[in-house]
Amino acid sequence: MSQIKSLEPVSVWHYFQDICNIPRPSKKEALITRYLLDFGSQHGLVTLQDKKGNILIKKQAVKGYENKVPVILQSHVDMVCEKNSNVEFDFLTDSIKPYIDGNWVKARGTTLGADNGIGMAYQLALLAADNIPHGPVECLFTVDEETGLSGAFGLEPGFLEGKILINLDSEDEGVVFIGCAGGIDTVGILIPEFEKAPDSSFAFKVSVTGLKGGHSGDDIHRGLGNANKILNRYLWDITRQLGFRLASIDGGNLRNAIAREAWATGVVPYHKKEDVRVLFNVFLSEIETEFKHTEPDVKFTLESIDVPSRVLSAPFQLRLLNMLYALPHGVLAMSQEIPGLVETSTNLASIKMNETELIITTSQRSSVESSKFDAANMVESVMLLGGAKVTHSEGYPGWAPNTQSEILKIAVDCYKQRFGMEPEVKAIHAGLECGLFLAKYPGLDMISIGPTIKGAHSPDERVLISSVKNYWEHLLDILIALSEH
Repeated sequence: MSQIKSLEPVSVWHYFQDICNIPRPSKKEALITRYLLDFGSQHGLVTLQDKKGNILIKKQAVKGYENKVPVILQSHVDMVCEKNSNVEFDFLTDSIKPYIDGNWVKARGTTLGADNGIGMAYQLALLAADNIPHGPVECLFTVDEETGLSGAFGLEPGFLEGKILINLDSEDEGVVFIGCAGGIDTVGILIPEFEKAPDSSFAFKVSVTGLKGGHSGDDIHRGLGNANKILNRYLWDITRQLGFRLASIDGGNLRNAIAREAWATGVVPYHKKEDVRVLFNVFLSEIETEFKHTEPDVKFTLESIDVPSRVLSAPFQLRLLNMLYALPHGVLAMSQEIPGLVETSTNLASIKMNETELIITTSQRSSVESSKFDAANMVESVMLLGGAKVTHSEGYPGWAPNTQSEILKIAVDCYKQRFGMEPEVKAIHAGLECGLFLAKYPGLDMISIGPTIKGAHSPDERVLISSVKNYWEHLLDILIALSEH
């Protein structure tokens, strides 16, 4: 940890370490918001909290810059809580343990929380500094970005005064983002139907692990494996060929993460025990070949277990496996306006089963509002064919690019002056809170910037050390330019 705090810029890494020490799962942000309230009080800054729990800390302008337009810096306080299945970690009580690995900062077997802990650290470092020229600054810290955007949804008109907003939640240093996709979740619920497990059965557990996972927006175009889809493919095949009977299934965790791990248990007639292994080896070879470039560490394991007392009824199992096979996952359309930008996608995020319900969670994204709903309707139709009861989340709007933005021009000019090259100006397929801010504050001029973060929403999450310094310098240059504008 002491190594982390010695990295440059020291103040940013100091606050990032503080943030790592504080548990902050989505919807469980009381400890981190308490920290922010105490920080504001200790530094003598105007500190407000709204009904949703969002925190706003205001810093007065440096003398001589009082008449400048207030600038809003924004991040979210919660983090995605993902860990490898073999790691013992409680996100409600344990501290993230960052460490340096070459050019990167990582965490051991869990998400790092650089998304969006680094953005928070920049805000705190700026609020604590006394040597940076700037006009009035408002630092907005929103809650529950990762699971519902409820903080941004609940932001009330009049809470903010600034006309310029810099979102600190992007993950590519050297890129200025000016647009993002909107999103919606589609959930299907089935009532499991059980019957007694057949006599003379061989029972086993099959697992898919070792996948990279990742962000269901940023990484959806990379051809990564989805553990839910891979597992169901095998179950569908052995059901047809060997009369497999499914007892339980579980895969994925979060609506905005590509499923990394999944498992199922079930039985086949005992005399087909050896056939299970033969088909398993054939399937493993196929998967390793198909994903050799994108998922070289994929693991597919099979182990015998005690025979369960019951299995899903054959008709229910058939409906379930057919539905999971038919549910789309991945890129549905590419943008015809912005080369290389995913326009519409869907993610088969998780399958969760208990005694009374089997819940299938998916998420759809699109930079075209009508296409977002079309994708959600497509998923709903498949779920309905499988007999599921379907619900949709409220969803959130996209952020339409404004190429004439004044803050965009300033950010691009500052980057060119600092680094001698043009930054990329792009839209992003991931969802940002900017669309919701714009709906409540229509006059906002916005950009989104950030350091290089890879593997967000997975235990492979890491932040590039050099980009943290570059990003800090770029942000300060923007603030200085605004104070002279």
